Amino acid sequence: MTAIRRFLLFTLLFSFDFLSAQTRSPFLEQTIGQQRWVDSVFNNLNRKERIAQLFFVRAHTDRGKAFEDSVASLIKKGKIGGLVFFQGGPVRQLSLTKRYQEIAKTPLLIAMDAEWGLGMRLDSTISYPYQMTLGAIRDTGLIYQMGVQIAKDFKQMGMHINFAPVADINNNPNNPVIGYRSFGDSKYNVAAKTLAYMRGMQDEGILVSIKHFPGHGDTNVDSHKDLPTLNFSRARLDSIELYPFRELIKAGASGVMVAHMNIPALDNTPHLPSTLSVPIVTGLLKNEHQFKGLIISDAMEMKGVVKYFPNGEADVKAIMAGNDIIELSEDTRRAIKLTRKAIRKDQISWDRINESVRKILAAKYWAGLNRPISIDTADLIKKLHRSESVALNQRLSDASVTVLKGDSLLRSLDPASKTAVISLGVTEVSLFQKELKKTFSNSTSFVLSKIASSSDITAMLRELRKYDQIILAVHDYRKRPLSNLDYNSELKIFIAELSKLNTVTCVFANPYTIAGLPGIESSKSLIVNYQNSEEEQRSAVKVISGQMQANGRLPVTINSFFKYGDGIDYFPVPRAVTGQLTED
Repeated sequence: MTAIRRFLLFTLLFSFDFLSAQTRSPFLEQTIGQQRWVDSVFNNLNRKERIAQLFFVRAHTDRGKAFEDSVASLIKKGKIGGLVFFQGGPVRQLSLTKRYQEIAKTPLLIAMDAEWGLGMRLDSTISYPYQMTLGAIRDTGLIYQMGVQIAKDFKQMGMHINFAPVADINNNPNNPVIGYRSFGDSKYNVAAKTLAYMRGMQDEGILVSIKHFPGHGDTNVDSHKDLPTLNFSRARLDSIELYPFRELIKAGASGVMVAHMNIPALDNTPHLPSTLSVPIVTGLLKNEHQFKGLIISDAMEMKGVVKYFPNGEADVKAIMAGNDIIELSEDTRRAIKLTRKAIRKDQISWDRINESVRKILAAKYWAGLNRPISIDTADLIKKLHRSESVALNQRLSDASVTVLKGDSLLRSLDPASKTAVISLGVTEVSLFQKELKKTFSNSTSFVLSKIASSSDITAMLRELRKYDQIILAVHDYRKRPLSNLDYNSELKIFIAELSKLNTVTCVFANPYTIAGLPGIESSKSLIVNYQNSEEEQRSAVKVISGQMQANGRLPVTINSFFKYGDGIDYFPVPRAVTGQLTED
Protein backbone atom coordinates (compact mmCIF):
# COMPACT_ATOMS: atom_id res chain seq x y z
CA MET A 1 0.00 0.00 0.00
CA THR A 2 1.43 3.39 -1.00
CA ALA A 3 1.95 6.13 1.54
CA ILE A 4 -0.81 8.22 -0.12
CA ARG A 5 -3.29 5.32 0.04
CA ARG A 6 -2.39 4.68 3.71
CA PHE A 7 -2.90 8.39 4.46
CA LEU A 8 -6.27 8.45 2.69
CA LEU A 9 -7.44 5.30 4.51
CA PHE A 10 -6.34 6.72 7.88
CA THR A 11 -8.13 10.00 7.11
CA LEU A 12 -11.31 8.10 6.15
CA LEU A 13 -11.26 5.99 9.32
CA PHE A 14 -10.59 9.04 11.49
CA SER A 15 -13.45 10.89 9.79
CA PHE A 16 -15.88 8.05 10.46
CA ASP A 17 -14.91 7.90 14.14
CA PHE A 18 -15.09 11.70 14.48
CA LEU A 19 -18.51 11.84 12.82
CA SER A 20 -19.86 9.01 14.99
CA ALA A 21 -18.85 11.04 18.03
CA GLN A 22 -20.64 14.11 16.66
CA THR A 23 -23.66 12.59 14.91
CA ARG A 24 -24.75 9.23 16.26
CA SER A 25 -25.49 6.63 13.60
CA PRO A 26 -28.49 4.34 14.13
CA PHE A 27 -27.46 1.23 16.04
CA LEU A 28 -28.17 -1.09 13.11
CA GLU A 29 -25.94 0.89 10.71
CA GLN A 30 -22.36 -0.36 10.95
CA THR A 31 -19.45 2.03 10.65
CA ILE A 32 -15.87 1.26 9.73
CA GLY A 33 -14.73 2.34 13.21
CA GLN A 34 -17.24 0.01 14.83
CA GLN A 35 -16.18 -2.96 12.69
CA ARG A 36 -12.50 -2.39 13.48
CA TRP A 37 -13.15 -2.19 17.23
CA VAL A 38 -15.44 -5.24 17.27
CA ASP A 39 -12.90 -7.31 15.32
CA SER A 40 -10.08 -6.25 17.63
CA VAL A 41 -11.95 -7.11 20.85
CA PHE A 42 -13.47 -10.29 19.43
CA ASN A 43 -10.07 -11.62 18.38
CA ASN A 44 -8.75 -10.98 21.88
CA LEU A 45 -11.39 -13.23 23.51
CA ASN A 46 -10.82 -16.93 23.99
CA ARG A 47 -13.69 -19.34 23.41
CA LYS A 48 -14.90 -19.43 26.99
CA GLU A 49 -14.82 -15.64 27.17
CA ARG A 50 -16.90 -15.39 24.00
CA ILE A 51 -19.62 -17.55 25.56
CA ALA A 52 -19.47 -15.46 28.75
CA GLN A 53 -20.23 -12.28 26.78
CA LEU A 54 -23.79 -13.55 26.30
CA PHE A 55 -24.53 -13.57 30.03
CA PHE A 56 -25.79 -10.58 32.02
CA VAL A 57 -26.05 -10.97 35.80
CA ARG A 58 -28.05 -9.30 38.56
CA ALA A 59 -26.45 -6.41 40.50
CA HIS A 60 -27.69 -4.55 43.60
CA THR A 61 -26.37 -1.97 46.02
CA ASP A 62 -28.74 -2.91 48.84
CA ARG A 63 -27.60 -6.50 49.47
CA GLY A 64 -24.27 -5.96 51.18
CA LYS A 65 -20.60 -6.45 50.37
CA ALA A 66 -20.71 -10.24 50.04
CA PHE A 67 -23.22 -9.99 47.22
CA GLU A 68 -21.23 -7.21 45.53
CA ASP A 69 -18.03 -9.29 45.77
CA SER A 70 -19.74 -12.31 44.21
CA VAL A 71 -20.67 -10.18 41.20
CA ALA A 72 -17.11 -8.86 41.03
CA SER A 73 -15.84 -12.44 40.90
CA LEU A 74 -18.10 -13.25 37.95
CA ILE A 75 -16.77 -10.18 36.16
CA LYS A 76 -13.09 -10.82 36.86
CA LYS A 77 -12.99 -14.61 36.54
CA GLY A 78 -16.08 -15.35 34.47
CA LYS A 79 -15.59 -12.46 31.98
CA ILE A 80 -19.36 -11.91 31.65
CA GLY A 81 -20.78 -9.44 29.14
CA GLY A 82 -22.87 -7.19 31.32
CA LEU A 83 -24.90 -6.35 34.41
CA VAL A 84 -28.53 -5.61 35.17
CA PHE A 85 -28.86 -3.28 38.15
CA PHE A 86 -31.85 -3.46 40.47
CA GLN A 87 -32.66 -1.83 43.84
CA GLY A 88 -30.26 0.49 45.60
CA GLY A 89 -29.06 4.08 45.66
CA PRO A 90 -27.62 6.13 42.78
CA VAL A 91 -24.33 7.16 44.43
CA ARG A 92 -23.65 3.63 45.65
CA GLN A 93 -24.50 2.20 42.24
CA LEU A 94 -22.27 4.59 40.32
CA SER A 95 -19.37 3.92 42.67
CA LEU A 96 -19.89 0.18 42.29
CA THR A 97 -20.12 0.55 38.51
CA LYS A 98 -16.72 2.25 38.53
CA ARG A 99 -15.26 -0.67 40.49
CA TYR A 100 -16.82 -3.25 38.19
CA GLN A 101 -15.70 -1.54 34.98
CA GLU A 102 -12.14 -1.27 36.28
CA ILE A 103 -11.83 -5.03 36.80
CA ALA A 104 -13.55 -6.05 33.54
CA LYS A 105 -11.35 -7.34 30.71
CA THR A 106 -13.99 -6.23 28.19
CA PRO A 107 -16.12 -3.18 29.08
CA LEU A 108 -19.45 -4.17 30.62
CA LEU A 109 -22.77 -3.26 29.05
CA ILE A 110 -24.82 -1.95 31.99
CA ALA A 111 -28.59 -2.35 31.90
CA MET A 112 -31.57 -1.54 34.07
CA ASP A 113 -35.26 -2.33 33.88
CA ALA A 114 -36.44 1.27 34.32
CA GLU A 115 -39.80 1.58 32.60
CA TRP A 116 -40.69 4.80 34.41
CA GLY A 117 -37.14 5.99 34.90
CA LEU A 118 -34.52 5.47 37.59
CA GLY A 119 -37.16 5.83 40.29
CA MET A 120 -38.43 2.37 39.43
CA ARG A 121 -35.25 0.97 41.02
CA LEU A 122 -33.26 3.65 42.85
CA ASP A 123 -34.00 5.91 45.79
CA SER A 124 -33.43 9.68 45.51
CA THR A 125 -34.30 9.68 41.78
CA ILE A 126 -37.23 10.74 39.58
CA SER A 127 -40.15 8.44 38.81
CA TYR A 128 -41.92 9.44 35.61
CA PRO A 129 -45.56 8.38 35.07
CA TYR A 130 -46.48 4.76 34.41
CA GLN A 131 -47.04 3.89 30.77
CA MET A 132 -50.81 3.57 31.37
CA THR A 133 -50.81 7.20 32.52
CA LEU A 134 -48.78 8.21 29.46
CA GLY A 135 -51.30 6.39 27.28
CA ALA A 136 -53.83 9.11 28.14
CA ILE A 137 -51.58 11.89 26.80
CA ARG A 138 -52.36 13.17 23.32
CA ASP A 139 -49.01 14.89 22.70
CA THR A 140 -46.46 12.16 21.91
CA GLY A 141 -43.76 14.85 21.84
CA LEU A 142 -43.88 14.92 25.64
CA ILE A 143 -43.19 11.19 25.75
CA TYR A 144 -40.25 11.62 23.35
CA GLN A 145 -38.85 14.26 25.74
CA MET A 146 -39.27 11.82 28.63
CA GLY A 147 -37.24 9.25 26.69
CA VAL A 148 -34.51 11.85 26.23
CA GLN A 149 -34.43 12.74 29.93
CA ILE A 150 -34.36 9.09 31.02
CA ALA A 151 -31.48 8.52 28.59
CA LYS A 152 -29.58 11.44 30.12
CA ASP A 153 -30.08 9.89 33.56
CA PHE A 154 -28.79 6.54 32.28
CA LYS A 155 -25.65 8.14 30.87
CA GLN A 156 -25.12 10.01 34.14
CA MET A 157 -25.28 6.62 35.86
CA GLY A 158 -22.85 4.95 33.46
CA MET A 159 -25.62 2.74 32.00
CA HIS A 160 -26.22 1.86 28.38
CA ILE A 161 -29.46 -0.09 27.89
CA ASN A 162 -32.94 0.33 29.30
CA PHE A 163 -35.13 -2.79 29.27
CA ALA A 164 -38.05 -0.62 28.14
CA PRO A 165 -40.46 0.49 26.79
CA VAL A 166 -43.31 -2.01 27.15
CA ALA A 167 -44.91 -2.62 23.74
CA ASP A 168 -47.56 -5.02 25.06
CA ILE A 169 -51.21 -4.20 24.32
CA ASN A 170 -53.07 -4.60 27.59
CA ASN A 171 -56.38 -5.90 26.22
CA ASN A 172 -57.00 -8.05 29.32
CA PRO A 173 -58.09 -5.93 32.31
CA ASN A 174 -57.22 -8.80 34.66
CA ASN A 175 -53.65 -9.17 33.40
CA PRO A 176 -51.64 -9.69 36.62
CA VAL A 177 -48.23 -8.60 35.31
CA ILE A 178 -48.63 -5.94 32.57
CA GLY A 179 -51.64 -3.67 33.27
CA TYR A 180 -50.41 -0.20 34.29
CA ARG A 181 -47.06 -0.96 32.57
CA SER A 182 -48.77 -0.81 29.14
CA PHE A 183 -49.78 2.27 27.15
CA GLY A 184 -53.28 0.79 26.83
CA ASP A 185 -55.49 -1.48 24.77
CA SER A 186 -55.28 0.20 21.35
CA LYS A 187 -52.54 -1.19 19.13
CA TYR A 188 -52.19 2.17 17.36
CA ASN A 189 -51.88 4.16 20.59
CA VAL A 190 -49.43 1.63 22.02
CA ALA A 191 -47.29 1.68 18.87
CA ALA A 192 -47.22 5.50 18.67
CA LYS A 193 -46.37 6.04 22.35
CA THR A 194 -43.78 3.24 22.45
CA LEU A 195 -42.14 4.66 19.33
CA ALA A 196 -41.87 8.14 20.89
CA TYR A 197 -40.33 6.75 24.09
CA MET A 198 -37.93 4.52 22.13
CA ARG A 199 -36.76 7.31 19.81
CA GLY A 200 -36.16 9.67 22.72
CA MET A 201 -33.79 7.19 24.34
CA GLN A 202 -32.04 6.06 21.16
CA ASP A 203 -31.57 9.60 19.86
CA GLU A 204 -29.81 10.39 23.14
CA GLY A 205 -27.56 7.33 22.85
CA ILE A 206 -29.25 4.68 25.00
CA LEU A 207 -30.11 1.21 23.71
CA VAL A 208 -33.66 -0.06 24.23
CA SER A 209 -35.33 -3.41 24.67
CA ILE A 210 -38.95 -3.31 23.52
CA LYS A 211 -40.91 -6.00 25.31
CA HIS A 212 -42.36 -8.60 25.75
CA PHE A 213 -42.24 -10.15 22.28
CA PRO A 214 -44.53 -11.38 20.79
CA GLY A 215 -46.97 -9.70 23.22
CA HIS A 216 -47.79 -10.32 26.89
CA GLY A 217 -50.89 -8.10 27.16
CA ASP A 218 -53.66 -10.71 26.99
CA THR A 219 -52.53 -13.20 29.62
CA ASN A 220 -54.01 -14.11 33.00
CA VAL A 221 -50.83 -15.69 34.37
CA ASP A 222 -47.74 -13.87 35.66
CA SER A 223 -44.69 -15.38 33.90
CA HIS A 224 -42.62 -14.64 37.02
CA LYS A 225 -44.69 -17.34 38.75
CA ASP A 226 -45.73 -19.79 36.01
CA LEU A 227 -45.82 -20.30 32.24
CA PRO A 228 -48.71 -18.42 30.55
CA THR A 229 -50.33 -19.89 27.45
CA LEU A 230 -51.49 -17.71 24.57
CA ASN A 231 -54.20 -19.70 22.79
CA PHE A 232 -54.72 -17.32 19.88
CA SER A 233 -54.56 -17.97 16.15
CA ARG A 234 -51.67 -16.75 14.05
CA ALA A 235 -54.04 -14.32 12.33
CA ARG A 236 -55.04 -12.81 15.69
CA LEU A 237 -51.41 -12.51 16.81
CA ASP A 238 -50.44 -10.84 13.53
CA SER A 239 -53.35 -8.42 13.74
CA ILE A 240 -53.02 -7.35 17.38
CA GLU A 241 -50.11 -8.52 19.56
CA LEU A 242 -47.39 -8.32 16.91
CA TYR A 243 -48.46 -4.96 15.46
CA PRO A 244 -46.42 -2.63 17.74
CA PHE A 245 -43.34 -4.84 17.46
CA ARG A 246 -43.48 -4.80 13.65
CA GLU A 247 -43.77 -1.01 13.59
CA LEU A 248 -40.94 -0.49 16.08
CA ILE A 249 -38.63 -2.93 14.31
CA LYS A 250 -39.23 -1.04 11.06
CA ALA A 251 -38.38 2.18 12.91
CA GLY A 252 -35.00 0.84 14.02
CA ALA A 253 -35.46 -0.65 17.49
CA SER A 254 -32.04 -1.59 18.84
CA GLY A 255 -33.28 -4.41 21.08
CA VAL A 256 -36.22 -6.76 21.62
CA MET A 257 -36.93 -8.76 24.78
CA VAL A 258 -38.63 -12.13 24.32
CA ALA A 259 -41.31 -13.22 26.81
CA HIS A 260 -41.73 -16.56 28.55
CA MET A 261 -45.06 -17.73 27.06
CA ASN A 262 -46.28 -20.93 25.47
CA ILE A 263 -47.86 -20.05 22.10
CA PRO A 264 -49.17 -23.13 20.26
CA ALA A 265 -49.99 -21.20 17.06
CA LEU A 266 -46.30 -20.33 16.71
CA ASP A 267 -44.71 -23.44 18.24
CA ASN A 268 -46.82 -26.40 19.40
CA THR A 269 -44.11 -27.98 21.55
CA PRO A 270 -45.78 -28.66 24.94
CA HIS A 271 -44.70 -26.35 27.79
CA LEU A 272 -42.06 -24.65 25.63
CA PRO A 273 -41.63 -20.95 26.50
CA SER A 274 -41.31 -18.58 23.55
CA THR A 275 -37.83 -17.64 24.82
CA LEU A 276 -36.63 -21.16 24.04
CA SER A 277 -38.43 -21.55 20.71
CA VAL A 278 -36.41 -21.61 17.48
CA PRO A 279 -39.56 -20.95 15.36
CA ILE A 280 -40.40 -17.87 17.47
CA VAL A 281 -36.97 -16.31 18.13
CA THR A 282 -35.18 -17.21 14.92
CA GLY A 283 -38.09 -17.98 12.62
CA LEU A 284 -40.49 -15.18 13.49
CA LEU A 285 -38.34 -12.43 14.99
CA LYS A 286 -35.10 -12.79 13.03
CA ASN A 287 -36.28 -14.16 9.71
CA GLU A 288 -39.87 -12.96 9.18
CA HIS A 289 -39.49 -9.58 10.87
CA GLN A 290 -35.88 -9.23 9.68
CA PHE A 291 -34.77 -8.01 13.09
CA LYS A 292 -31.01 -7.46 13.19
CA GLY A 293 -30.63 -5.91 16.65
CA LEU A 294 -30.06 -7.39 20.10
CA ILE A 295 -32.40 -10.20 21.14
CA ILE A 296 -32.66 -10.35 24.92
CA SER A 297 -34.29 -13.08 26.96
CA ASP A 298 -36.63 -12.14 29.75
CA ALA A 299 -35.10 -13.01 33.13
CA MET A 300 -34.04 -16.66 33.05
CA GLU A 301 -34.68 -17.10 36.77
CA MET A 302 -38.46 -16.69 36.27
CA LYS A 303 -40.76 -19.68 36.91
CA GLY A 304 -42.24 -19.25 33.43
CA VAL A 305 -39.03 -20.66 31.96
CA VAL A 306 -37.36 -22.79 34.65
CA LYS A 307 -40.49 -24.68 35.71
CA TYR A 308 -40.23 -27.04 32.75
CA PHE A 309 -36.52 -26.53 31.91
CA PRO A 310 -34.57 -26.57 35.19
CA ASN A 311 -30.90 -27.00 36.09
CA GLY A 312 -29.49 -24.77 33.35
CA GLU A 313 -31.28 -26.47 30.44
CA ALA A 314 -33.24 -23.26 29.78
CA ASP A 315 -30.04 -21.21 29.32
CA VAL A 316 -28.69 -23.55 26.65
CA LYS A 317 -32.02 -23.72 24.82
CA ALA A 318 -32.31 -19.92 24.88
CA ILE A 319 -29.00 -19.66 23.02
CA MET A 320 -30.09 -22.37 20.59
CA ALA A 321 -33.30 -20.44 19.92
CA GLY A 322 -31.34 -17.34 18.87
CA ASN A 323 -31.22 -15.04 21.91
CA ASP A 324 -28.12 -12.84 22.07
CA ILE A 325 -28.27 -11.82 25.73
CA ILE A 326 -29.17 -14.35 28.42
CA GLU A 327 -30.48 -12.22 31.26
CA LEU A 328 -30.22 -13.35 34.88
CA SER A 329 -29.44 -17.03 34.65
CA GLU A 330 -30.08 -18.91 37.89
CA ASP A 331 -26.41 -19.95 37.82
CA THR A 332 -24.19 -18.21 35.28
CA ARG A 333 -21.10 -20.36 35.83
CA ARG A 334 -23.15 -23.51 35.33
CA ALA A 335 -24.79 -22.04 32.22
CA ILE A 336 -21.40 -21.27 30.63
CA LYS A 337 -20.20 -24.83 31.33
CA LEU A 338 -23.39 -26.33 29.88
CA THR A 339 -23.11 -24.14 26.79
CA ARG A 340 -19.53 -25.33 26.19
CA LYS A 341 -20.74 -28.89 26.59
CA ALA A 342 -23.55 -28.30 24.06
CA ILE A 343 -21.01 -26.93 21.59
CA ARG A 344 -18.82 -30.01 21.97
CA LYS A 345 -21.90 -32.15 21.26
CA ASP A 346 -22.64 -30.06 18.12
CA GLN A 347 -25.95 -28.88 19.59
CA ILE A 348 -24.79 -25.25 19.26
CA SER A 349 -22.42 -24.03 16.58
CA TRP A 350 -19.63 -21.52 17.07
CA ASP A 351 -21.23 -19.47 14.31
CA ARG A 352 -24.34 -19.12 16.55
CA ILE A 353 -22.18 -17.98 19.49
CA ASN A 354 -19.99 -15.65 17.43
CA GLU A 355 -23.00 -13.96 15.84
CA SER A 356 -24.28 -12.92 19.28
CA VAL A 357 -20.84 -11.92 20.57
CA ARG A 358 -20.30 -9.60 17.62
CA LYS A 359 -23.73 -8.02 18.12
CA ILE A 360 -23.04 -7.44 21.80
CA LEU A 361 -19.65 -5.90 21.03
CA ALA A 362 -21.25 -3.71 18.35
CA ALA A 363 -23.73 -2.51 20.99
CA LYS A 364 -20.86 -1.71 23.34
CA TYR A 365 -19.17 0.35 20.64
CA TRP A 366 -22.40 2.21 19.84
CA ALA A 367 -22.87 2.95 23.54
CA GLY A 368 -19.40 4.52 23.68
CA LEU A 369 -17.54 1.74 25.47
CA ASN A 370 -14.77 1.89 22.87
CA ARG A 371 -13.62 5.07 24.62
CA PRO A 372 -12.19 5.52 28.13
CA ILE A 373 -14.93 5.24 30.74
CA SER A 374 -15.44 8.37 32.83
CA ILE A 375 -17.47 8.06 36.04
CA ASP A 376 -18.10 11.05 38.30
CA THR A 377 -20.24 10.87 41.47
CA ALA A 378 -19.86 14.56 42.34
CA ASP A 379 -23.25 16.32 42.75
CA LEU A 380 -24.92 13.21 41.35
CA ILE A 381 -28.30 13.67 43.05
CA LYS A 382 -28.47 17.25 41.78
CA LYS A 383 -27.59 16.13 38.26
CA LEU A 384 -30.39 13.55 38.40
CA HIS A 385 -32.91 16.22 39.42
CA ARG A 386 -32.38 18.67 36.57
CA SER A 387 -34.95 21.46 36.48
CA GLU A 388 -36.09 20.41 33.01
CA SER A 389 -36.68 16.84 34.23
CA VAL A 390 -38.73 17.93 37.23
CA ALA A 391 -40.78 20.31 35.07
CA LEU A 392 -41.33 17.67 32.39
CA ASN A 393 -42.53 15.17 34.99
CA GLN A 394 -45.25 17.59 36.07
CA ARG A 395 -46.16 18.42 32.45
CA LEU A 396 -46.64 14.72 31.72
CA SER A 397 -49.02 14.38 34.66
CA ASP A 398 -50.86 17.55 33.68
CA ALA A 399 -51.36 16.26 30.13
CA SER A 400 -52.79 12.93 31.32
CA VAL A 401 -55.70 14.24 33.43
CA THR A 402 -58.93 12.92 31.94
CA VAL A 403 -62.33 14.45 32.71
CA LEU A 404 -64.76 11.64 31.95
CA LYS A 405 -67.94 13.55 32.82
CA GLY A 406 -69.28 16.57 34.67
CA ASP A 407 -67.34 19.50 33.26
CA SER A 408 -70.29 21.82 34.06
CA LEU A 409 -70.16 20.84 37.75
CA LEU A 410 -66.43 21.53 37.80
CA ARG A 411 -67.02 25.04 36.45
CA SER A 412 -69.74 25.74 39.01
CA LEU A 413 -67.65 24.92 42.07
CA ASP A 414 -67.55 27.92 44.41
CA PRO A 415 -64.29 28.52 46.31
CA ALA A 416 -66.20 30.41 49.01
CA SER A 417 -68.76 27.67 49.70
CA LYS A 418 -68.49 25.26 52.58
CA THR A 419 -66.59 22.35 51.03
CA ALA A 420 -65.79 18.84 52.21
CA VAL A 421 -62.60 17.38 50.69
CA ILE A 422 -62.38 13.64 51.35
CA SER A 423 -59.42 11.34 50.71
CA LEU A 424 -60.08 7.59 50.83
CA GLY A 425 -57.50 4.85 51.26
CA VAL A 426 -55.24 7.09 53.35
CA THR A 427 -54.47 7.51 57.04
CA GLU A 428 -53.49 11.19 57.00
CA VAL A 429 -54.39 14.33 55.09
CA SER A 430 -53.22 13.98 51.47
CA LEU A 431 -51.24 16.40 49.34
CA PHE A 432 -54.38 16.71 47.20
CA GLN A 433 -56.31 18.06 50.20
CA LYS A 434 -53.52 20.40 51.30
CA GLU A 435 -53.22 21.92 47.83
CA LEU A 436 -56.98 22.33 47.38
CA LYS A 437 -57.13 24.25 50.67
CA LYS A 438 -55.28 27.09 48.93
CA THR A 439 -58.30 27.64 46.66
CA PHE A 440 -61.15 26.36 48.82
CA SER A 441 -60.29 28.17 52.04
CA ASN A 442 -63.69 27.33 53.53
CA SER A 443 -63.00 23.60 53.30
CA THR A 444 -62.57 20.74 55.76
CA SER A 445 -60.43 17.67 55.09
CA PHE A 446 -61.69 14.19 55.92
CA VAL A 447 -59.81 10.88 55.62
CA LEU A 448 -60.91 7.25 55.69
CA SER A 449 -58.55 4.30 55.49
CA LYS A 450 -59.22 1.39 53.14
CA ILE A 451 -60.52 -0.64 56.08
CA ALA A 452 -62.78 2.09 57.50
CA SER A 453 -65.53 0.76 59.79
CA SER A 454 -69.25 1.10 59.15
CA SER A 455 -69.59 3.36 62.18
CA ASP A 456 -66.87 5.72 60.90
CA ILE A 457 -68.54 5.89 57.48
CA THR A 458 -72.01 6.49 58.97
CA ALA A 459 -70.65 9.30 61.14
CA MET A 460 -68.98 10.92 58.14
CA LEU A 461 -72.13 10.71 56.02
CA ARG A 462 -74.01 12.48 58.82
CA GLU A 463 -71.35 15.21 58.97
CA LEU A 464 -71.29 15.71 55.19
CA ARG A 465 -74.92 16.90 55.19
CA LYS A 466 -73.60 20.20 56.59
CA TYR A 467 -71.54 20.94 53.45
CA ASP A 468 -72.53 22.70 50.21
CA GLN A 469 -70.14 20.79 47.91
CA ILE A 470 -68.04 17.64 48.10
CA ILE A 471 -64.74 16.76 46.45
CA LEU A 472 -63.81 13.08 46.78
CA ALA A 473 -60.42 11.50 46.10
CA VAL A 474 -59.93 7.74 45.70
CA HIS A 475 -56.27 6.83 46.38
CA ASP A 476 -54.32 3.62 45.77
CA TYR A 477 -51.07 3.68 47.73
CA ARG A 478 -49.91 0.20 46.71
CA LYS A 479 -46.54 -0.09 44.96
CA ARG A 480 -48.23 -2.16 42.23
CA PRO A 481 -51.54 -0.46 41.38
CA LEU A 482 -53.54 -3.49 40.22
CA SER A 483 -56.88 -3.43 38.43
CA ASN A 484 -58.92 -3.94 41.62
CA LEU A 485 -58.83 -1.69 44.66
CA ASP A 486 -58.20 -3.42 47.99
CA TYR A 487 -60.88 -1.35 49.76
CA ASN A 488 -63.39 -3.08 52.01
CA SER A 489 -66.99 -3.39 50.83
CA GLU A 490 -68.26 -0.69 53.23
CA LEU A 491 -65.95 1.89 51.68
CA LYS A 492 -67.01 0.93 48.14
CA ILE A 493 -70.66 1.39 49.11
CA PHE A 494 -69.72 4.78 50.58
CA ILE A 495 -68.26 5.81 47.20
CA ALA A 496 -71.52 4.79 45.49
CA GLU A 497 -73.56 6.83 48.01
CA LEU A 498 -71.44 9.95 47.50
CA SER A 499 -71.68 9.52 43.72
CA LYS A 500 -75.43 10.20 43.95
CA LEU A 501 -74.70 13.68 45.31
CA ASN A 502 -73.15 16.69 43.58
CA THR A 503 -69.72 15.23 44.14
CA VAL A 504 -66.52 15.75 42.14
CA THR A 505 -64.76 12.39 42.22
CA CYS A 506 -61.04 12.04 41.44
CA VAL A 507 -59.53 8.58 40.97
CA PHE A 508 -55.80 8.34 41.76
CA ALA A 509 -55.56 4.69 40.79
CA ASN A 510 -55.36 2.24 37.90
CA PRO A 511 -58.31 3.19 35.62
CA TYR A 512 -59.56 -0.41 35.62
CA THR A 513 -60.42 0.00 39.32
CA ILE A 514 -63.44 2.05 38.26
CA ALA A 515 -65.09 -1.16 37.03
CA GLY A 516 -64.91 -2.53 40.58
CA LEU A 517 -66.68 0.50 42.09
CA PRO A 518 -70.37 0.02 41.16
CA GLY A 519 -72.25 3.30 41.25
CA ILE A 520 -69.27 5.53 40.58
CA GLU A 521 -70.53 5.95 37.01
CA SER A 522 -73.35 8.05 38.54
CA SER A 523 -70.87 10.68 39.71
CA LYS A 524 -71.87 14.15 38.60
CA SER A 525 -68.20 14.75 37.83
CA LEU A 526 -65.52 12.09 37.39
CA ILE A 527 -61.80 12.75 36.83
CA VAL A 528 -59.26 9.99 36.18
CA ASN A 529 -55.67 10.59 37.27
CA TYR A 530 -54.33 7.03 36.74
CA GLN A 531 -51.88 6.84 39.67
CA ASN A 532 -51.31 8.19 43.15
CA SER A 533 -48.19 10.28 42.54
CA GLU A 534 -47.69 13.74 43.98
CA GLU A 535 -47.57 15.09 40.42
CA GLU A 536 -50.98 13.61 39.58
CA GLN A 537 -52.49 15.05 42.77
CA ARG A 538 -51.16 18.48 41.88
CA SER A 539 -52.52 18.13 38.35
CA ALA A 540 -56.01 17.33 39.60
CA VAL A 541 -55.89 20.33 41.92
CA LYS A 542 -54.98 22.57 38.99
CA VAL A 543 -58.03 21.39 37.05
CA ILE A 544 -60.47 21.66 39.97
CA SER A 545 -59.20 25.10 41.00
CA GLY A 546 -59.40 26.45 37.45
CA GLN A 547 -55.67 26.81 36.84
CA MET A 548 -55.43 24.31 34.01
CA GLN A 549 -57.44 22.73 31.23
CA ALA A 550 -57.66 18.95 30.85
CA ASN A 551 -57.64 17.01 27.61
CA GLY A 552 -56.52 13.47 28.44
CA ARG A 553 -58.26 10.45 26.92
CA LEU A 554 -58.88 6.99 28.37
CA PRO A 555 -56.19 4.61 27.05
CA VAL A 556 -58.35 1.54 27.83
CA THR A 557 -61.95 0.43 27.83
CA ILE A 558 -63.06 0.08 31.46
CA ASN A 559 -66.65 -1.13 31.09
CA SER A 560 -69.81 -0.34 29.13
CA PHE A 561 -69.90 3.17 30.63
CA PHE A 562 -66.33 4.26 29.89
CA LYS A 563 -64.51 3.21 26.74
CA TYR A 564 -61.15 3.76 25.06
CA GLY A 565 -60.81 7.35 23.86
CA ASP A 566 -63.41 8.83 26.23
CA GLY A 567 -62.70 12.21 27.74
CA ILE A 568 -63.89 15.81 27.65
CA ASP A 569 -61.84 18.78 26.54
CA TYR A 570 -62.29 20.80 29.71
CA PHE A 571 -61.63 24.54 29.71
CA PRO A 572 -62.00 25.92 33.23
CA VAL A 573 -63.16 29.20 34.67
CA PRO A 574 -60.28 30.85 36.60
CA ARG A 575 -60.80 30.86 40.36
CA ALA A 576 -59.37 32.96 43.16
CA VAL A 577 -56.38 31.34 44.87
CA THR A 578 -55.43 32.87 48.26
CA GLY A 579 -56.74 36.23 47.10
CA GLN A 580 -55.06 36.15 43.67
CA LEU A 581 -56.67 35.38 40.31
CA THR A 582 -55.00 32.39 38.67
CA GLU A 583 -54.75 32.44 34.89
CA ASP A 584 -55.61 29.47 32.67
